[in-house]
Amino acid sequence: MSGNRLIYYILAAFIAGNLLLIFIQYNSAKNINNLIGGNVQLLNEYEVSGYLKDLERDIISIESKIRGTVSTSDSSHIQGLDTKIAAVDGELTKLNKISDDDSSVKYVDELERLVHEKLFYSKQALDSFHISGKYAAEKVIDLQKGKAITDSIIIITSKIHDLRAKLLEKVIASNDTSGKKALRFGTILISIVLISAAVLFWIIINTIRNQNQLIEQLHISQQKEREAARVKENFLANMSHEIRTPMNAMLGFTNLLQRKALDAEAKEYVSKIQKSGETLLNIIDDILDLSKIEAGMMRIEPAPFSIRGLLHSVETLFKLKLEARQLQLTTQVDTSLPDTLVGDATRLTQILVNLVGNAVKFTQQGKITIDITNQGMAENKVQTAIKVSDTGIGIAEEKLNTIFERFQQAEASVTREYGGTGLGLSIVKELVQLQHGSLSVESQPGKGTSFTVIIPYQISTEQIGMPPQAVEPAFDQESVFSNVSILVVEDNEINQSLIRHLFKNWNISFDMASNGSEAILMLQQKEYNLILMDIQMPVMDGYTATQEIRKTHGISTPIIAMTAHAFAGEREKCLSFGMNDYISKPIREEQLQKLIAQFTGSHPATQPGTAATVHVTSPHQFIDLHYMKEISGGNRDYEKAVTEQFIEMIPEELHAIEQAWQQGNLPLVRSKAHNMKTTVSVMGLTEILNPLLDALEYNELTAPTFTNLFRELQSICTGAVAEAKALLAILQ
Repeated sequence: MSGNRLIYYILAAFIAGNLLLIFIQYNSAKNINNLIGGNVQLLNEYEVSGYLKDLERDIISIESKIRGTVSTSDSSHIQGLDTKIAAVDGELTKLNKISDDDSSVKYVDELERLVHEKLFYSKQALDSFHISGKYAAEKVIDLQKGKAITDSIIIITSKIHDLRAKLLEKVIASNDTSGKKALRFGTILISIVLISAAVLFWIIINTIRNQNQLIEQLHISQQKEREAARVKENFLANMSHEIRTPMNAMLGFTNLLQRKALDAEAKEYVSKIQKSGETLLNIIDDILDLSKIEAGMMRIEPAPFSIRGLLHSVETLFKLKLEARQLQLTTQVDTSLPDTLVGDATRLTQILVNLVGNAVKFTQQGKITIDITNQGMAENKVQTAIKVSDTGIGIAEEKLNTIFERFQQAEASVTREYGGTGLGLSIVKELVQLQHGSLSVESQPGKGTSFTVIIPYQISTEQIGMPPQAVEPAFDQESVFSNVSILVVEDNEINQSLIRHLFKNWNISFDMASNGSEAILMLQQKEYNLILMDIQMPVMDGYTATQEIRKTHGISTPIIAMTAHAFAGEREKCLSFGMNDYISKPIREEQLQKLIAQFTGSHPATQPGTAATVHVTSPHQFIDLHYMKEISGGNRDYEKAVTEQFIEMIPEELHAIEQAWQQGNLPLVRSKAHNMKTTVSVMGLTEILNPLLDALEYNELTAPTFTNLFRELQSICTGAVAEAKALLAILQ
């Protein structure tokens, strides 16, 4: 049954029920009124009966008084006679008023005539007594006519009694009928009310039962939705890793290939491969971000951050690209705007990266401006306006409403000439809306475009401070990393070995800490030019350590994050915690060199063996020696050391994961799985093992799933260790 038809049925039933109740109520009221009228008639009849009796009594009393006066010749007997006569007249008047029957009216009229005639004879007898004496009065009294009148009055009174008795019976019968009908309609009305109450009670109970069922269904649906969201999130996390892993490998090998001696044509091909790969990686990042937003997994995580520090990080990010295009970037922050705000710095960085990236893409010459202003403060909140302007190609007015739609750009020619998917501005719009902000655009073709984002942020009581500006590296190829002291905060032994090897080759002075707490103690005792900070460590992780360094101790030494996470926004998250930049694991030599040069103001000379790429044709089933050979630069001692560490650490880490699971310590399982990513990377096992390690780190684990994942991990690691032992025998 459709909803509309059900509504019509309910409406019809409501109207019919009301009409029935009105009909019952009308008839009930009618019978009650009849009953009341009948009762009034009964009272009237009782009054008539009383009047007739009073009339008979008064007539007899008058006659008795006159006879007594005549027979005793004592005038005292007629005292009160006038009162009796007046009473008789009043009773006759009342009888005339209440009679409502034709025959009764006829008899009442006859009775009135006879009473008056009787009173006339009685008065005549009394007058004869006073004038002629007793004898004359007795003669009048004894007249046959007087007796006849008295008899007629009695007869007429009896007839009126009989008629009124019959009328009384009719009234009583009518009252009885009306009472029964009123009772019946009352019973029907009460029955309808009781039935309606029962139906209403049933409807309420049924509605409550249905609501409870619906609540239970909603609860089940919510659980399924949460499970689906978790599956989606895990899927996106896995997809993020699975897609980025081969892309990063492609870009990495392309970079290595560029360092080879290539002819001009080959260099052009490699350059195009690298550019296309970077473009594809950006597109993948946008699609994954959009998928997260659609799946409801893009969360806003507020935390204190420095607005000026964040802006500086964005400047640093685009510095090289702006120089390559010979564009000028100007930034300005309103002095009235508090520096430390509470919000999601990762999402704000993502917004700025998209807007500034667009400005750089579509600006051939001129400048790009970022202007951050205070639009008003109230109740510890500030409306922060961020305006990104450029002098680029601009957008036609009729196209402004469509640029925020997905896969849309102002003109079809834009995609052909400048590239891109048209997702960047759509992501910006979604991120702004998630933070309860607003987004607007102004543009003129050929003159440039201005995007204005307004987001409300809480004003923090804490002060983070702006991270120090990186010193421009001096690109003197003859110089080395001189007078550079670096603190490395890393708990993984293989990664420690890798950094020791690299820094020894680069003549860098460094100290090693195994966790954040050790790093803070060392920073209190010695100054460093740079800090390399691992993220996931025991005792104190990298995020907490950075906040302690910045807030508690006020140390402004540049910090570069090192992490095996490769999710979009990881760099921005590191920046929001006060770090200056980000490098992903496994660490690449050239990338690390550039970061050290950028933040210390030095640049390394080309060291023997450090820039050369050793091409290895791997005969192994599991391990891949490309990464180790790239890092070692032919140093057999380093290769031997990391191989020995790999052989020793892999069984220990597998045992630690299994033992943590048996103890029910899921956080430790995840931590050990994450840490193992660095251990296996040195032997080129990242691509084959990261899906298993990601599943152990991020998925919801049950006994069967853990067993399957661990067995597969153990099987691959066993084979890899066997191959590493064979390699070690060769190295010795």
